[in-house]
Formats: sequence, structure tokens, C-alpha cells
Amino acid sequence: MLTYDNPVIGGFHPDPSVCRVGEDYYLVCSSFEYFPGVPLFHSRDLVHWRQIGNVLDRPGQLELPDDVPASAGIYAPTLRYHDGRFYMITTTVGAGGNFLVTSERPEGPWSDPVWIDLPGIDPDLAWDEDGSCWCAVAGVRVARIDPATGKVLEGPLPVWSGTGMQHPESPHLHRVGDWWYLMLAEGGTAHGHSVSVARARSPRGPHEPAPANPVLSHRSTDLPIQSTGHADLVQAVDGTWWMVLLGTRPRGFFPEFHVLGRETFLTPVEWVDGWPRVGPVQQRHPAPAAWHPVELPPDRDDFDAAHLAPYWISPRSRPDRSWSLAERPGHLTLHATGDSLDRPGHTFVGRRQQHPDCRIAARLQSATGRAGLSVRMDEAHHYDLEVAGGEASVIARIGPVRQCLARQPVAPGPVTLTVEIRTRDLVSPTGEDAPGLRAGGPDVLALGIDGVPLAELDGRYLSTQVAGGFTGRVIGMYVTEGSASFDWFEYLPAGS
Repeated sequence: MLTYDNPVIGGFHPDPSVCRVGEDYYLVCSSFEYFPGVPLFHSRDLVHWRQIGNVLDRPGQLELPDDVPASAGIYAPTLRYHDGRFYMITTTVGAGGNFLVTSERPEGPWSDPVWIDLPGIDPDLAWDEDGSCWCAVAGVRVARIDPATGKVLEGPLPVWSGTGMQHPESPHLHRVGDWWYLMLAEGGTAHGHSVSVARARSPRGPHEPAPANPVLSHRSTDLPIQSTGHADLVQAVDGTWWMVLLGTRPRGFFPEFHVLGRETFLTPVEWVDGWPRVGPVQQRHPAPAAWHPVELPPDRDDFDAAHLAPYWISPRSRPDRSWSLAERPGHLTLHATGDSLDRPGHTFVGRRQQHPDCRIAARLQSATGRAGLSVRMDEAHHYDLEVAGGEASVIARIGPVRQCLARQPVAPGPVTLTVEIRTRDLVSPTGEDAPGLRAGGPDVLALGIDGVPLAELDGRYLSTQVAGGFTGRVIGMYVTEGSASFDWFEYLPAGS
């Protein structure tokens, strides 16, 4: 029997929304303060996903000024297909509110935003049998809207506030048979996260809660996958039903830490007596009937393409003046736009950490000022491996503290910067073997240059439990003075 491993999209890819068009599945996730926004994935079997672009890939669609804080920006997109067109609706927190964009092709180009005159977050889209478009928002309220203009035509109508837990949010309306099912998250996006369902004959209600709510939650369990919630439903080609949802993989001693952010998981759904039934989300499940492995991105980017790959992201914006692939062919050249990683406005190009154990390396070909490799959660939580003035330094920024932990002279010329992230071979606070524990921490980050180790740092300080917020680690190249050219960047999961 074929099986698949969870998560199906690892790393900071939360709030998944999925739709099927024929035999193809498409999925989007939240991107928060990063640009480009709303990563878009394609699959033929719900298990193997390949990023084919970003929905919001130009400044006219997504403008996040420097005063937008970390973990603001793009929240909880919903992706739908209706009458030959793709629709993506989302919220820009701190920079505008709810809007939708459309495209005839998932690869784009996607339209400029149509702003929706409706407050709230986590918007959803659904069409009824007469063609009316309904938008649900956290709360939970629904409104009939004109998706071409953003005008509210009816409502918003309060329909169902959940079972009484905190933060009823991420509503999704699905028509299944003669019923409209309203699925939402409750309990907050941490350990109390859960999925609840109600149904009605009309999007307007009245709604009848499922007798077994919440239909999914891992709260108060010792399961390795936690914080399960913010789910969406899809029916596969063979008629089976599946749920995509976010979850975390905490590690370490109490209270445990997760460092990759909230990831995308997949679990089967059965319909029993007119209600969806979902078992615990396992690390390994029997696979869907279809099985279509995809070609994954290469482990190494030699920067010899005409455009940056879609997985490269930058905080808030990526001005054209800050980077170039043409200036020095076969290299990514970065130009400083800010003088510190501790404040917004700096030049940084990175990718999500997607595996608990991995090795990252970048070849810094030349630099005229200050450049390096950074592992970041936000401006107040990052570890940097920096080259400047003939010296390599390891710098830790943890909340209000910024400290240089190691220095090493470097000769002029190219240097290779490395970060190895390990959960293996760690020990518990009692000294006993216990993978994933080192004085309570989830992992260790070893930073070095040209094969020479400089420092090993506890990974707990780059975790959600310390930094707060809704994102995960992003690892990338930066410059805070002058310019720098990088010949290649390599990301190797453990065992590669």
C-alpha cells in the first residue's frame, strides 16, 4: 500500500486553501509580511506539490510599507475556481483590508486587487445555484457581494459563532448535496486549535452544529502533530474527500518549541450521517488513489535563470534596485537598502526552512561592504553569519539583545557560508539521549565559514514560542552595506 508522509508542504506554509479543476489541484497559503505574497502550488494527487508561482507577485498587487509589523500583511487566502476563472481572496492586515484577484490561468497573470467593502479577516468565496457570490469572514458573518466591484449586496449576516471557543475564524462554505456546510477554526491557532462544522440549507442559515464538534483537534494529546486547524475541504477525482489544514511539529523539553512555523498537512475525510468525520492527523497515511510525483526544485540555485525561483521571498518588498541576476551573470547581486537586519527596509532574499534537519550553504563571491547569511524569524530574532572588513562574525539578535558570539579572520576572495541545523545527536537536560532535546531546546544551529565552525547556537530563540507571531524560519542572503554577489545557494535536507 502506498503511503504519504505529513506534512505534504513543509515549513512556513500555513492556512492552506485548496480547489480542484478537473484532475488538477491548486493550493495557496498565507505569506504575512513577505513578498511576493500567497505562494501557489499545483498537484495531481494532493500529496506531491510543486510551487508554480505566487499570486501577488508585483508591487501593484501587494504594497507592504516598512511600518507593517512582522506577522501582519497577508492573512488566510481562499482559492476558488468558478465559471472558467480562478479567484483568490485574502486580507492585508495593516495595509488595506480584504481584496480579491482573478486569473484565467493559475500561473497568472493575476489581476490587480478588487477591494471588498467588508470588514473582518479570513474571507471565503462560494457561489450558489443562481450564481450569487457569498463571502464569509471571521466572526462568522456572510455577505452577498459583487466580485467584479467588491460591493456588498446583502449583509453581512451573523450566521454561526461556533461552539463557544475563542477566535471563531477561517470560515469556508462548501455545498455538498443539499446542504451548505460552514467549516471554521476555533480555540486560537496554538495548542487549542480545532475544526468545527455546521450546516444549513442556505448560506444565510440557520445553521445546525455538528453533534460531534469539534470534528478535529489534537489539543491535550501527546501526538507529534499539534495545533491542527484552519482547514479546507476538497473532493478528489475518485470521489473521496480530503482535508488540508495547518499544524505544527513541536520539539524539545516542556513547553516544546516549533521553529518551522505552521505547515500544511493532509488527512482523509469520511461522511457519516451527513457530517464529515476526521480521524487524528497522522505522520503517515494511506495515499490517495492517484499518485503523481513531481519534479522538486533543485537543492542548489546557481542563479543562472532569467528570474528568481518562486520560493525566494523578502520581507515586505523587493525593490528592483536591491537585486539583480543580470548585473553579474550566474550570480545574485544584492545592493543595500538598509543598514541593519534589526529594522525593516533591509535587503534580504531567503527561502523557508522546510525540514527539521538540514544544511544550508551560500557562496559569497565578492562584497564591497557588509553581507552574509541569516536565519530569521523577524527583525528582533535572527542569527547572522556576516562578512565585513576581512572578518567573519556570528551575531545573535534575541529580543532586545544583540551580541557578537564569534569572530574569524577571512582572506580576500570568495567564501562559503554554512548553517547546519541538527535535531540529531542532542541530549536532554538530564544528560540522557533524547533526540530533539538540548537543555530543552528543539535544535542546534552550527554556523561556519569555509568548513571552519565558528559557533553553535540554541535554536529555541528562533522559535514561535520565543519570537511570537505566525511565521517560521526563513534562511537567506543579505547585504546591509555596499553590494555583494552570491554565486550559488544550496539547501540540503538531512540524508540528501
